[in-house]
Order: sequence, then structure tokens, then C-alpha cells
Amino acid sequence: MPPIPGSGLAKGLAVTLRTMTRRSVTAQYPDAQPELPPRSRGVIGLFEENCTVCMLCARECPDWCIYIDSHKETLPASAPGGRERSRNVLDRFAIDFSLCMYCGICIEVCPFDALFWSPEFEYAETDILELTHERDKLREWMWTVPAPPALDPGAEEPKEIAAARKTADKLAAARQQEQQEQEDGE
Repeated sequence: MPPIPGSGLAKGLAVTLRTMTRRSVTAQYPDAQPELPPRSRGVIGLFEENCTVCMLCARECPDWCIYIDSHKETLPASAPGGRERSRNVLDRFAIDFSLCMYCGICIEVCPFDALFWSPEFEYAETDILELTHERDKLREWMWTVPAPPALDPGAEEPKEIAAARKTADKLAAARQQEQQEQEDGE
């Protein structure tokens, strides 16, 4: 059935009339914090342990506002007769928020989940040069990142959480063994 002529105009006028009859509410911002949507984009937080210095975020950034410095570190062979491995070690990770356009490409392309959106939005500076935030500041914002939505009850545990739990269990076992050895030595 074709739309009735003028129905779009009537809908528009109805929205206008509805808005005109409501009282406007002014948010008193510094005194009352705004209610932000759950996954709002404020600032980018860095989970440094997951960063492998692959440089994908810096290469894909359309504004070139991500600065990464690293060095190679040689690790000894893990097994006898094995070969030495080298890995990149992060020296500097900085984002210049005076250039950033908050597109989120860096977060999307990160294959290791090292970058996240934080709802923190109060990071204004008086000098534009101070808007380049180093990894210490980006690490602080990681704690303001909201937890991801809950998984389905029947879903398997994410591999990141399983890996973190495995590492934590190893550390706890090593500490417990160390304490046991100290008690046996006394």
C-alpha cells in the first residue's frame, strides 16, 4: 500500500509538538556526572601485557597519532639443543590525543586485544603538547574499561581468561613451593 501523502510531514510535526511540551533539563556537569552509555568512547586504554609490538595499530591509524618504540631481546633456548628466540620488548607506547579522531581502527585491528575503549572523558589539558599520553597514563585508564557483556551460559571460557588463569595458577604454585622450601629450611 502506498504511503499517504503528507504522512511524513505529520510525523515530523508530531515529534516537534511532543518535544515542545517537555521541560528542558540542564545537566549541571561539574557537579553531576553524566550517565554515559555502557560502551561509550572516551579514551584509549592500553593492556601492556598483551602488546607484542606488532605495530599494526600504528600502521593502520589514519592520523599517525600512535608512537611505538621497541627493542629486540634474545631469550635463551627453552630446551637443550633448542635455538635462541628473539622477541620485541615495548619501550614506548604513546597516543597523541590532539591528533586522534577516535575512529577506533587501532582497537579493531589489534590481534592481541591490547587496546580498549575507556569511558573516561575528563583528560583535558591547558597545553596541547600535554595531550600526548605515554603508556603509564594509558595503563591507568585500562582500569576504567568496563567488563565485556556476559557470555552465554553454555559458551566455553575465552582463551585469554583461561591463559591468565593458567599463569596465575603457576605463580601461586611457585610461591607455595617457595614458602614450603623456606619452612623446611628453618
